[in-house]
Amino acid sequence: MESARRLEVYDRIFERFGAERVAVTGMPETYRARHALRDTGLALGLPPHVVDRVAKSFPHIRACDIRSALAELPELRRLNADAGSYGRLWELAEGLDKLPRGMAMHPCGVILSNSSLLNRLPVQPTAQGRYPMVQADKDDVEDLGLLKLDVLGVRMQSAMAHAVAEIRRTTGRQIDLDNADHVPLDDVFAFKMIQDSDTVGMFQLESPGQQDLVGRLQPRDPQDVIADISLFRPGPVQGGMPAMYIAARHGAAPVYPHPDLEPVLADTYGVTIWHEQIIDIFAVMTGCDRALAEVARRILADEKRLPKLEKWFRAKAGALGYTPKVLDEVWHIVSSFGAYGFCRAHAVAFAVPALQSAWLKAHHPAALYAGLLEHDPGMWPLRVIVSDARRHNVPVLPVDINASKPAYTVEATGTGFGVRLSLSSVKGISAEQVTRIAAGQPYNSLQDFLQRAHPALPIAERLIQIGALDALKGEQTRRDLLLQATELHRHTRTRPGPGQLPIDDSLLTAGPSGLREMTSRERLDAELGVLKIDVSQHLMEHHHRLLREIGAVDATHLRALHPGQPVLVAGVRASTQTPPIPSGKRVIFVTLEDGSGLVDIAFFEDSHEDCAHTIFHNGLLLVRGTVEARGPRRTVVGQKVWDLEKLAAARRDHGPQAVLDLLDHASPAPTPAQPTAPRRPLVDGTTGARLHPYADLQPAGTRSADLNRLGHSSSGSAG
Repeated sequence: MESARRLEVYDRIFERFGAERVAVTGMPETYRARHALRDTGLALGLPPHVVDRVAKSFPHIRACDIRSALAELPELRRLNADAGSYGRLWELAEGLDKLPRGMAMHPCGVILSNSSLLNRLPVQPTAQGRYPMVQADKDDVEDLGLLKLDVLGVRMQSAMAHAVAEIRRTTGRQIDLDNADHVPLDDVFAFKMIQDSDTVGMFQLESPGQQDLVGRLQPRDPQDVIADISLFRPGPVQGGMPAMYIAARHGAAPVYPHPDLEPVLADTYGVTIWHEQIIDIFAVMTGCDRALAEVARRILADEKRLPKLEKWFRAKAGALGYTPKVLDEVWHIVSSFGAYGFCRAHAVAFAVPALQSAWLKAHHPAALYAGLLEHDPGMWPLRVIVSDARRHNVPVLPVDINASKPAYTVEATGTGFGVRLSLSSVKGISAEQVTRIAAGQPYNSLQDFLQRAHPALPIAERLIQIGALDALKGEQTRRDLLLQATELHRHTRTRPGPGQLPIDDSLLTAGPSGLREMTSRERLDAELGVLKIDVSQHLMEHHHRLLREIGAVDATHLRALHPGQPVLVAGVRASTQTPPIPSGKRVIFVTLEDGSGLVDIAFFEDSHEDCAHTIFHNGLLLVRGTVEARGPRRTVVGQKVWDLEKLAAARRDHGPQAVLDLLDHASPAPTPAQPTAPRRPLVDGTTGARLHPYADLQPAGTRSADLNRLGHSSSGSAG
């Protein structure tokens, strides 16, 4: 279902069953580290900007781990050195661990009752007052025997609907995504993109982990994509299933724990992927029916009941003649799988929009990018989507007060279709101002724009700074327009008559004032501050000369390098994660975006002391490491990292040799961050995962760099 229309479905459910019988699900919010530090810091009277900096420095971890993380995590060492100046902040924040902070509306849960909910449990209004919300979470609701619907709103569905609408508006072609004649799910061009890991903007397939998995799997048909989506879940990953499936998919003989299980696992090459297979394993080996087997599968997620389930399984299966060796192997598979997997129908439901989005990217990229920018469905920051559009020869057109609409639109250019940025993308602009500007188009001068659109002065200034009025300025500079806008605003406020802007002849005939035009760097800074997108040029273009001098390699040329080869790579930090891995150690996974593509980097624990602070607190990075092959892709094992902005400043002030001195090229290259054996799971596939105490399970793109100041610094955090 489209996320943008989710509340329409809510309204229809309330209309159909009645407000007395329907409520939305509550979602209790409990204190974790960041919220605990924010609320405690403000209560202690610390300045808000200090509280914000401290809170953002921490990973998304439990509040009770604040002081231990402060002492142990390398990226927090500088904060730890000054910890005493914050008084009792740390101790008091830890004391809030797991305490309730509030009750939020669940993003998709709707409760149905056969009688008034008010007779069963307390109900409160949502924050907007639109719906009644039960004061219970999803588990409590299930224990009470109430029916819970998952009204799942998917932003990618809204993005694709926007894309289809733009295709119809610009070409007249009506596309039905669910019609196989219109959108074949086995499209060769779409699958070529998937096999090349060119999946930014594709539903379920665009994360760094999925790019790695599809690159090694090389999906050839929809069934492979269904399996891929199912494999990329904690249960199958913990059981080491991705590596086994990939090996079998590329020719290795399937291995079955017992011949009796071949009918259950044959279509997935002996690998357990779906809930149904777990159910059938229990049914086959214990002789129970599938209803009881489903009960057993659900118990796998309950650690307290797991020993009793294992005892039951071994007793029942042993009585049917299965040997202890087989029982050990099968129990390892099902217990590792847990409840963290997909049923097959769920995977199919996810694979279909994944393939539809792949088809749109292959055949109507401009329309898809417009939808992605409008509804922001993915894990990547919008500037990464824009950079991906440029790589696919889709022009990204700047905000223009005469051409931009309230939403992102497709626009014909001399080289094909491009994406026009929306008026709504301007920082701080209200819906009312967007509507007025769009309704008054076209404008023939700054005065005309200010008189008829009535934008707030800060909004007018931001529009001028990002070039939205460039078509009207003639020989004047953006600084001239800023000066005129200020004067016009002042002149308007001093005259009687509400909202009337008289046309002053002296202002109409004003020419260039002699103020210099904004430099490319200043324009880029304005775009990042107002739009969070580098529109006029890529952020890395200012550093190309420096990177050539030191021999850095971009994402495109990285693919040609051999495993084990030393390399320098650079880019904007687009993603940072510290997920569970087989060793249980903490590995920092970073994705850099350099204009030509994405570079995935792994920093192992022995590099954290030198690297972690720089990684989490800077937006533009230069990394030294060694190349590693993962299927057809190349990744980098990071050994050293620098703030690229500091290197650029050193070159500007002291010349190229200063940069070489900072990089210390004369010293021997560092040894790989980990011996070959412990790193093998990263090459051949995850063989099980354990959670590090400070693992950060936020989605990858939630911890991209803060680029409000050209990436000079980022508040940063693990995850």
